[in-house]
Amino acid sequence: MRLLLIEDDRHLGKATAEGLKESFAVDWVQSAEGAEEAMATHDYDLIVADINLPGASGLEFLTALRKNKNQIPVLLLTARDAIYHRVAGLNAGADDYLIKPFDLDELLARCAALIRRSKGHAEPVISLLDIRFEPATGKLEKNGQLITLSGRERSVFEVLVHNLDRPVSKEKIEQRIYDWSSEEIESNTIEVHIAALRRKLGRDLIKTIRGVGYMIVS
Repeated sequence: MRLLLIEDDRHLGKATAEGLKESFAVDWVQSAEGAEEAMATHDYDLIVADINLPGASGLEFLTALRKNKNQIPVLLLTARDAIYHRVAGLNAGADDYLIKPFDLDELLARCAALIRRSKGHAEPVISLLDIRFEPATGKLEKNGQLITLSGRERSVFEVLVHNLDRPVSKEKIEQRIYDWSSEEIESNTIEVHIAALRRKLGRDLIKTIRGVGYMIVS
């Protein structure tokens, strides 16, 4: 899953982006204007935005987003003493907020929950045939046995499981699991990850839709 982080504080932005990269692909910008440029060329599963930004504020960015009928989940970062900002943010269409300073584990959990709900999975555990998957922690079991996935394998699996019964193109998978800081992607990288997932989870779990992409059938 790919996130857009909007934070103008360089130290906090760098630390937050690095922490989020434990579970997500993350692009970090420092202004609402930079966010608009990023969104013009990339699709995101979640936006994490500081309210106090240079130029257009986080609230102004959020208001414009909702006026344009964009329903991407948004988590706002707010100062502890700015209650009116939190209320205004929720009224403007924010899905959640977190007070600074925040715990990274809580931020990761809230991000995972927002993405899960936006994809139609209200429960914290996704059950599929003999597989149980916890998006917030990355824990995956097959027939009760813990399965260890690499970070990229987990990311590919998460994209597919959030699009059950819908084929996902190789290009869309790449866009969802790699951010700006990723090294050049080999042409067969996604095929390698798919092959690894099939070895670990069963050859029939992931279907190849020729000329379209890959799909998990519920």
